[in-house]
Amino acid sequence: MNDNTIVCRCEDITLKELRDLIKEGYTTLDEIKRALRLGMGPCQGNICLDIAAREICKMTDKTMEEIKMPRKRPPVLGIKMSELAGDTDEE
Repeated sequence: MNDNTIVCRCEDITLKELRDLIKEGYTTLDEIKRALRLGMGPCQGNICLDIAAREICKMTDKTMEEIKMPRKRPPVLGIKMSELAGDTDEE
């Protein structure tokens, strides 16, 4: 993969951005997630977190077993503005 390869489609993050961050010393997925929003899109990191973990391993002396995967959280559902305003038909 070259530097222009999109690693996270949801957040439009390139491999170069990921590699640059790892070079700066960000070596955990939680740090990278906070800095780049990697894995925070609609797919919740189903693909990009694995790619990022492999890149961390390539660029550091860590093994895949040492890489802690972030906790997956259920998606939050949207709420209608009328519900926020208290304009409901329930009685």
